[in-house]
Amino acid sequence: MMDRYTKLQTVGLYAAIAVFLLFMLLPFLEMFLTSLRPLQHLFRRPYQFWSEDFSFDAYSDMWVTVPLLGRYIFNSIFIATSVTFLTMIFVVPAAYAYARLDFPFKSASLAGFLAVNMFAGAVLLIPLYRVLRMMGLLNTYWAMIVPGVAFLIPTGIWLLRSYLEKIPRELEEAAFVDGASRMYTLRRVVLPLATPGLIVVGVTVFISAYSQQFIFAITFNQTRELQPLPAGLYEFIGYQSVTWNEMMAAALVGVLPVMVVFLFLQKYLVAGLTAGAVKE
Repeated sequence: MMDRYTKLQTVGLYAAIAVFLLFMLLPFLEMFLTSLRPLQHLFRRPYQFWSEDFSFDAYSDMWVTVPLLGRYIFNSIFIATSVTFLTMIFVVPAAYAYARLDFPFKSASLAGFLAVNMFAGAVLLIPLYRVLRMMGLLNTYWAMIVPGVAFLIPTGIWLLRSYLEKIPRELEEAAFVDGASRMYTLRRVVLPLATPGLIVVGVTVFISAYSQQFIFAITFNQTRELQPLPAGLYEFIGYQSVTWNEMMAAALVGVLPVMVVFLFLQKYLVAGLTAGAVKE
């Protein structure tokens, strides 16, 4: 009876996973199939999931329709990488301080970071616009990098702090006894042990930075050559028609950098999310 119950649990678990994966991957499958269909066949009635006239023409035509498409993809990668690099510079010492040091308003400031994450980016667009204009950063890469860093620092601190707290304090105390400074201990003892956690936080920040570029781009940047891919996709929308197949092809090509990062760092992500650091 117990074996039968266990088998039913297993079947139910796999069924739930299958439904979840279907829900997550079906939009990407539809995007891919749309990119393969000729434009005149996209709105056939009745709807055809599969067609014999599939082709990869959209993947070559999209570079002609939007000549700056390659620049837009580069901009997205550059902005996301810059946001990730700058965010980690601030997050690492801040998360270590929250994990190891005691100082006034520690809990209150952490709660403040959590409260900042509850605000949608659109709520702060007007004050951000005024600040960036006052600093002369509008219509530059910094206009999209600075807001991204500001919004992702709280998330990075929360994620990395919880990971650093798992590292035994005894390792740092042994280094202090040998005369090591706190910064030396952070560089030589803590960070090597926290590598899986750093990778998890870095990839999370990169993906978030890659996905949040649209609202900052259309608000703080009017220079076409500096636009990231999400804003550049609007150029596939013409006055009388929309080249949906080419737009979907460009969107899928734009997702590739994130997929490559995830695939290369997959084992480190799994290690960071499951194993944690050295246990006491």
